[in-house]
Amino acid sequence: MSKPRLMDKLQKLQPNNKLIMALCLAGLAFVSATTIYSVNQNTVQEETREIKPQPITAVTALGRIEPQGQLIQLAPAPDLGGTKIAQLLVEEGDRVSAGQIIARLDNYRRANAAVAVAYQEIKIAQADLATVKAGAKQGDIKAQAANLKRIQAQLEGEIVANEAEVARLKAQLETEQAEKQAVINSRQAELRNAQSEFQRYQQLAQAGAISDSDLDSRRLMLSTAQNALLEAQSSYNLTNRTLQQQINQAQAIARQNKDTLQEQVMEAEATLDSVGEVREVDLVKAQAGVDRAIAAWRQAEEDLELTNVKAPTDGQIIKINAYPGEIVGDDGVVEFANTNNMLVVAEVYESDIGMVKVGQTATISSETGAFEGETTGRVQQIGLKIGKQDVLNTDPAADVDSRVVEVKIYLDRENSDRVAHLTNSKAIVKIHL
Repeated sequence: MSKPRLMDKLQKLQPNNKLIMALCLAGLAFVSATTIYSVNQNTVQEETREIKPQPITAVTALGRIEPQGQLIQLAPAPDLGGTKIAQLLVEEGDRVSAGQIIARLDNYRRANAAVAVAYQEIKIAQADLATVKAGAKQGDIKAQAANLKRIQAQLEGEIVANEAEVARLKAQLETEQAEKQAVINSRQAELRNAQSEFQRYQQLAQAGAISDSDLDSRRLMLSTAQNALLEAQSSYNLTNRTLQQQINQAQAIARQNKDTLQEQVMEAEATLDSVGEVREVDLVKAQAGVDRAIAAWRQAEEDLELTNVKAPTDGQIIKINAYPGEIVGDDGVVEFANTNNMLVVAEVYESDIGMVKVGQTATISSETGAFEGETTGRVQQIGLKIGKQDVLNTDPAADVDSRVVEVKIYLDRENSDRVAHLTNSKAIVKIHL
């Protein structure tokens, strides 16, 4: 073979060698990439196996401090509504025992007098019974006649006294109506003057003769006059209703006293007519009179008891809502609770409540620094209802619409004493799982 032919063949083989070289490089790159991927996968798997979730050891929640018993608003009986406090016998923070008198109402003296009258009626009825048993005697007849006169005189005196009381209240009503009406008339005149001034200034403002501030000043005076008239009218209506109620009450009492004494007069008359004869029916009647008088005395004692506001159990006065001279409102006389045993109501998130169990211990601290350090308690009760959060975090970004369950944590006596004065104080609760 000649040299030129050999060169031609070599030139024809060169492209095939380049192709082989390219394939070899591609294979090497593929093997390298596969190896690196396998190494990275093994590394990620090893790192994943090394990271383990930490177990949850506690649930944290906000809460409030409360007495274990209910916070009671002590108030008089409902049929004594509208009465005033005559005497307040406790102060805020005082500890009281069950049955201790906390306050007396302004009808205490009248009720006490009614008890004394009822007690005397028992003596009269007992005397009547003794008279019947002793038989007809001239002295007994005279005594019964005197008793009848005494009751009649008492009836007349009660009628005069009650009529005088009603007349006094009516006169007071007329006087206060006149005074309140005079105030209303004055306020109406002031309102008319303010309206006239405002209209005049409004015209001047439209003409550009005065500034807007002058017009605003007259507008304010007009609004003030309107409010003053409304206040005067409200005061008139309140005074009218209050005194009219007192008049109605006095009239009702007068009728009741009159009816009672008239019944006593009739009984005394009947006793006087039959005193000359001792019969079994007379004895029964006299004994019934004694029993009725005793029942009336017991009722008077109960009425007197209602004028005393008493503590239902041992506890502490949390807050006084009505002082002597004030009418008892819907909040009652005092707020009362047994603070010897306190608890913390923790508001646990709905997502965490499944981990909370009765009997778990809890650590409580004050969010506001109301008490130092920490106190401990035990989960006693888990609520059955999911509601919205009441105790709000001081963090402005906190979720105020969080869904929570109330969990009651009871404190022991020593820890209760530390927070007995902190009803409704905010606390941070950590329930240990």
